[in-house]
Amino acid sequence: MKVLGIETSCDETAAAVVEADAAGAGGGRILASRVLSQLDEHRPFGGVVPEIAARAHLDHVDRLVAEAMAQAGLGFEALDGVAATAGPGLIGGVLVGAMTGKAIAAVHDKPFVAVNHLEGHALTVRLTDGLAFPYLLLLVSGGHCQLLAVEGVGRYRRYGGTLDDAVGEAFDKVAKLLGLGYPGGPAVERAAAEGDPARFALPRPMKGRPGCDFSFSGLKTAVRHAVEGLGETRDAAATRDLAAGFQAAVAEVLQDRAGRALARFAAEQGRAGPLVVAGGVAANQQLRTALAETAAAAGAALVAPPPRLCTDNAAMIAWAGLERLRLGAADPLDFRARPRWPLDELGVPGLVAAG
Repeated sequence: MKVLGIETSCDETAAAVVEADAAGAGGGRILASRVLSQLDEHRPFGGVVPEIAARAHLDHVDRLVAEAMAQAGLGFEALDGVAATAGPGLIGGVLVGAMTGKAIAAVHDKPFVAVNHLEGHALTVRLTDGLAFPYLLLLVSGGHCQLLAVEGVGRYRRYGGTLDDAVGEAFDKVAKLLGLGYPGGPAVERAAAEGDPARFALPRPMKGRPGCDFSFSGLKTAVRHAVEGLGETRDAAATRDLAAGFQAAVAEVLQDRAGRALARFAAEQGRAGPLVVAGGVAANQQLRTALAETAAAAGAALVAPPPRLCTDNAAMIAWAGLERLRLGAADPLDFRARPRWPLDELGVPGLVAAG
């Protein structure tokens, strides 16, 4: 089975073709993957401008689809389906990708799958590692931070989520406070590598509290107060130390929340983990190391996609579409794109989870 995927939910325009491995082998192969970043367009504004993003998607998506198909060495007739992100995300961009996918499916008489962007992240380890259900998922990105039990395609139970900022959003805001540039996640990680995480006493919001929810606004505010307190005396060393302190605080919070979720998952499933971390923030190596320690302490393995598949890409969208298609689930061409689409509201009628 071969599926074309299209991703346009934020500031990457992407197209990819994936193929399932032989029946029973698990996992799949990426036959082609093209990603065009819009960082240069948005960097002057310090964040993503929805109108600029939508226009860039419109300008480049057709070319990227053609390049992906050429890289895969396939014609559209060889596809078993077309998948496109239909939400959540910036609605202008989502509409560009969804309409492109629908048009290709209609012209070539192929099934169309409207993919939830978060499900793409959630199922990426099924593509890369052939991981069986169930598993615990920590989804950390610019717009999302949540812990879920993944029991099957379309079957997600939420353990907890952020009460305010997503962790990736917090990274971006702290990077802006520190003058580190955009995108914030990689900028903070680079600065933190040379900083002293113990210099500034920053809070660990929600650490030690019951449940699996997150909060990062207080941590972000504490960084702002530290910056204001230093004033003109803040030098490059202080900036690096603040970045390191912030990143260390985030790591401790994620460890605490993930540890509680691992205990709950083990009690429900009768076994430990595995813990999967996905989303753009999962590319941060210090956070991966911290989460690997937490998983090991719980007797579980940490499974994470390669960094290039943590950030937004179309291979994960194509794979999520493939997973749904082989369960007999496709969507009508009048499916409406959704700017908000909680992962635990997904479902496939009559679906039976399979490992």
